[in-house]
Amino acid sequence: MFDASAATLAQGADALCPLGARDCARPRYNYSQCRRNDLLDFYVPGLPATNRNARAKLPVQIHAANARSSDGEQYQLSGHVHLARGDHLLQAPNVDYTRSTTAYSAYGGVTYQDQSLLLSAQSISGTTTPERADARQVRYQLLQARGNGRARSAQILNSVHSRYQDATYSTCDPQSRLWDFQGHQFDINRATGIGIAHDVSMRFMGVPFLWLPWMRFPVNGQRLSGFLAPSFGGSGNSGMYLRVPYYLNLAPNYDATLEPAFYSLRGPMLGGQFRYLLDASKGELNFNYMPHDNLYGGKRWMLQYQDSTALTPDWSFNTNINRVSDNTYFEDFGNSLTLAATSLLGSSAYINGGGSWWNAALGVDTYQLTDPTLPQDVQPYNRLPRGVLDLDIPLSGPLIFGLRSTAVAFRKPGAPEGDRLDLYPYLEAPLQGAAWFLRPRLGFRYTRYWLQGNNGDPSRALPIAQLDSGLIFDRSVNLFGHSYTQTLEPRAYYLYVPYRNQNNLPIFDTQPLTFDWWSLFSSNQYTGADRQVNANNLTLALSTRLIDSSGIQRFSAGIGQIRYFTPQRVQLPGYPVLNQAGSAYVGMVSVGLSRNWSLDLTQQYDPNLHRTTVSSVGIQRRLNGDGVLNLAYRYRRGLFDQYDVSALWPVSPSWSLVGRWDYSVANHKTLEAFGGVEWDSCCVSVRGVLRRYVTNYQGNETNAIMLEVVFNGIGGLGSRTGNFLSHAILGYQ
Repeated sequence: MFDASAATLAQGADALCPLGARDCARPRYNYSQCRRNDLLDFYVPGLPATNRNARAKLPVQIHAANARSSDGEQYQLSGHVHLARGDHLLQAPNVDYTRSTTAYSAYGGVTYQDQSLLLSAQSISGTTTPERADARQVRYQLLQARGNGRARSAQILNSVHSRYQDATYSTCDPQSRLWDFQGHQFDINRATGIGIAHDVSMRFMGVPFLWLPWMRFPVNGQRLSGFLAPSFGGSGNSGMYLRVPYYLNLAPNYDATLEPAFYSLRGPMLGGQFRYLLDASKGELNFNYMPHDNLYGGKRWMLQYQDSTALTPDWSFNTNINRVSDNTYFEDFGNSLTLAATSLLGSSAYINGGGSWWNAALGVDTYQLTDPTLPQDVQPYNRLPRGVLDLDIPLSGPLIFGLRSTAVAFRKPGAPEGDRLDLYPYLEAPLQGAAWFLRPRLGFRYTRYWLQGNNGDPSRALPIAQLDSGLIFDRSVNLFGHSYTQTLEPRAYYLYVPYRNQNNLPIFDTQPLTFDWWSLFSSNQYTGADRQVNANNLTLALSTRLIDSSGIQRFSAGIGQIRYFTPQRVQLPGYPVLNQAGSAYVGMVSVGLSRNWSLDLTQQYDPNLHRTTVSSVGIQRRLNGDGVLNLAYRYRRGLFDQYDVSALWPVSPSWSLVGRWDYSVANHKTLEAFGGVEWDSCCVSVRGVLRRYVTNYQGNETNAIMLEVVFNGIGGLGSRTGNFLSHAILGYQ
């Protein structure tokens, strides 16, 4: 039932992640609240690091305040006696030593240390050659992990292997053991990182709750086969569940995990993972299989496979396969709003190549619709196959010849099918100086279709001319007692594309791009190649930045608009021709003047409609170290209008509150809400969360309870609440 990875002895939490980061590294085990082990009081730093073979060739060095011997063979040593050999050091007030056999007997309060072990005992006897010792009334501390404990007796069998009788083991403070193992015998191999316990019980606050006749557990960072921490929880869709994973450390470069599970309302499920890392490839396979779902009335399964293989220095093979048994799988088994609302799964397999002036790819893309509320005709076309060739060839001086080209075969049952070739060769001459840039480009786009049936083979050909230019002014300013470099950056982008009637071209993979700051400088407002806008446009934009003395950008702001000199006649079917003087104004502000708070603001105002079309505000505030508060508002006219508040709020060194509220104004509905607590001590962490969230686009809701107890150094029990919180709360650490 224990985790395949173990803790290190390092104290304290990792440094705070950058403000605004989505995923923050959270220590697997946090020992920041642990006190210093008293055994470290006799630790002697700076001993030479020697391996076992080298140590055997070194002489034993003996120091004592007093030494007596009647025959030069038997010695009685007293007064701060030290027996040292390489990284081994034994200290005692009294030692009897035999010169010929290297046997010794130390008593009166003895301490021993090597590279990975500290030990104190009432008495120790043994030999320096071979390295063996027997100790009585023992306290021990592993230096490469926080593991420590007591034992009636202990044996040091060699430099890495020790045995403890009637012993305890824990990663807690010795003075405050919230949990520990108590066993008849512990065998600890510090080289392999494995501890083996016999007749062992696990206790929490002194109360036994688990007994095993034999058990293996980790004592350092080595991977270890065995049962991992079970997870359990509950939801309204599937009832209570229990998962019991078993980890298989098959080889240094590949491993596997099998995870039997049981859902009270649905039945048993088998999950698993296989990972590999070879000289030329790496990959991961994940699967879940339920032979019969009592509620669904049939089998359920999920498959995910990723692989990246280097074929030659310039070529590789990459695949990403994602499939589920049915379109309600994520609704029934997803444990988050994002996963439950997954509507489309993509799979791909590609051969990719690249060099200093070229990139190429050949492969396939397929899609699976996983939202039962959406009609089948919204599923994208499969691309069977798709080829890409991009060139950027330097010519004379600043002149560059470029090519963007794709060839795709679009296939979709029950829909018009065909093939498409899209070629876009161009010449550009980027010029720039310290305070300016000028990027002229002249290209020609040719697109040809071969349609199945009697739909003909339409084509489109047109030139594309663009000129991107800008200036960069800077000055030194002093704000709030700090020195900054402020920039002022005007930018002008001109685009000319003549009109071509494209109503006879099919729509295979083209949709309008989301209009944002980068759309101001784009040569097309559509994805795919089925539509190319006509344009006689000029984008005018102005931005400014504040950069501190270390080169970090602390503030940025910008505003821009496209001015149209001709109507936008190229539209998707059902959309009218637009005859507007200009696009919406796009503005953005990003502020991060300190490590404790940041602000990101995006605003779009349409002068044609005289109203705001897009608005988003995000504020993040650090609280008491690793706490965080997020306030967000997101609005896009006709699509969504949402408030989102989330927080990790430390109320004491041990207690924190967690929560989130995601509310849709348009639907007058809470999309997700949860609240819970975290409690951390030196060696135990407890997280509990109550959740209510939407499971599909129809707005159906369910409840869930998540509880996780983590025993630092060996793993935990319950649902993986920490993983859920790291994705649900921006900046959770």
